Amino acid sequence: MSTMTNSPVVAEPALEAPVDTLVDAPVEVSALTEVVDAKKDRDELPAQSRSRKSAGRSGAAAKKSDKAAKADKLLGHVSFVGAGPGDPGLLTVRAVDLLGAADVVVLDQGSRQDLVARFCRAGAEVLDAGFGDDGQPLTRAARAKLVVRAAKAGGRVVRLMDGDPSTFTGLVEEVAACRKAGVTFDVVPGVSAVNAVPAYAGVPMTTPSTSSVNVVHPAGRALDWSRHADADATVVVLGTGDDIAAAARGLLAAGRSAATPVALTSHGTTTTQTTTTATLGTLETAATVIDGSPTTAVIGDVVALREQNSWYETKPLFGWRVLVPRTKEQAGGITARLSDHGATAEVVPTISVEPPRTPQQMEKAVKGLVTGRYEWIGFTSVNAVRAVREKFTEYGLDARAFSGLKVAAVGGVTADALREWGIEPDLLPEGEQSAAGLLEAWPPYDDVLDPINRVFLPRADIATDTLVAGLVENGWEVDDVTAYRTVRAAPPAAPVRDAIKTGAFDAVVFTSSSTVRNLVGIAGKPHPSTVVACIGPATAKTAEEHGLRVDVLAAEPSAESLVEGLAAYGDLLRAAAAEAGEPVLRPSQKKSSARRRAR
Repeated sequence: MSTMTNSPVVAEPALEAPVDTLVDAPVEVSALTEVVDAKKDRDELPAQSRSRKSAGRSGAAAKKSDKAAKADKLLGHVSFVGAGPGDPGLLTVRAVDLLGAADVVVLDQGSRQDLVARFCRAGAEVLDAGFGDDGQPLTRAARAKLVVRAAKAGGRVVRLMDGDPSTFTGLVEEVAACRKAGVTFDVVPGVSAVNAVPAYAGVPMTTPSTSSVNVVHPAGRALDWSRHADADATVVVLGTGDDIAAAARGLLAAGRSAATPVALTSHGTTTTQTTTTATLGTLETAATVIDGSPTTAVIGDVVALREQNSWYETKPLFGWRVLVPRTKEQAGGITARLSDHGATAEVVPTISVEPPRTPQQMEKAVKGLVTGRYEWIGFTSVNAVRAVREKFTEYGLDARAFSGLKVAAVGGVTADALREWGIEPDLLPEGEQSAAGLLEAWPPYDDVLDPINRVFLPRADIATDTLVAGLVENGWEVDDVTAYRTVRAAPPAAPVRDAIKTGAFDAVVFTSSSTVRNLVGIAGKPHPSTVVACIGPATAKTAEEHGLRVDVLAAEPSAESLVEGLAAYGDLLRAAAAEAGEPVLRPSQKKSSARRRAR
């Protein structure tokens, strides 16, 4: 129960009392006015007097804080990304995303320009953390400074590190440098050579009887090898030939059997990978022939399983160097398929695509397309799709302009280019993907079903008349328009020309008659030892007319069929070598000075 009293109200000091308390206080009106005015003055003080009073004390600190905030704003972010052991296909999805968004890429000791060219955006700055301006290898401290300096310039920095960042790299030193400089960072794990290289060599790391897997990176240091001498342990040694020779001596001295099998792999997970087998007793001698590249040695009974587990070095085109005479934009599918079969593709452009000399004909046709002049438009190449699309962009048009128009494509690659534009072809040849195949699939003009009898064909200036003549014969009126010109490209560099003529290439794949003519014209004939693969009969005929022997003819006129045919040929060569008890040699390894005669 509460009790109320009549205690007198005591007024607070004038500058401290709330206004509502002062109203009830026993003070005169004049005093109240003075108090309210005083409170008002006090409330305005922070914006006036107090700021002026504090200016002298905190001015320097404020300037320092602004400077720090500005510096923080300018600092970039570093992503330490595992580049894997060599095969670009082992890069993680996160790594690909970061490379695509990077402003600066700092490479590791092993140059990975292939990743930069494949995944980085144009304009990204690339820094070499392997060697300084004087050509000497950078220390870990120097590499850390390079990374921090790149981050201080602002932007997104990707620090590519060989293999996995957390395994035998300078990650610890570089992270410490970033923390000291106030640079934020993250780490993206990668595939380590420790397990990837043995897997690509066909050597499992364990069996049911394996007790442990010991990973050693000597880096020139003296180690206690007795810890790795157990007969049922797998030992993986990463390093140079000297490191591996030292491991052999140490393990033998520690009691490991000289008969223990060993697999030595250099350039692991790449198409130049080589694996040799030895025993621990012969390992020191075998290590002397290592060429100085990073090598992985697997020591243990697991190596005995290599022959039955080998899958990479037994690919049909493994190690082959294949010449692809196409533009880089057109060669993507072929190079990817060749890589799947173990080959390295080298693209040599033989043609250059240029606009027509006079654009009026193309401009008139595109305007006619929009106004309903045509019933059909037929695309016979990716370049034709690109030419029409560029003209559409110039006029501010998009794929909606094709509404009501029937679209034909000569083959799957051209159809894919149309689909990228948002256009689904109405007509594709079911058989031969060529002008003749497209003509066979094209319906004749029907004056009842077809409201318009005109066809728009945007083509190259050197296109044959087969399709035009056939369409006219079937009742169509054809506007055969030069959408682009194909001119012979400049000759390749001298080393490439020499490689072509001397047989350094194992194979060449021709995708059109023009690629045959232009390659011979700018670089000369391929060496007789080089396997010649052609996409179709017309291309093969042109190759033979130029004195070349055709070894492979694609079952269908497509890039996929062409590469599959070459791979099947490679399998036949491997099988023949095995049957004869001979080592498997690439065509470039068994050159013949005499031109081969037809079978």
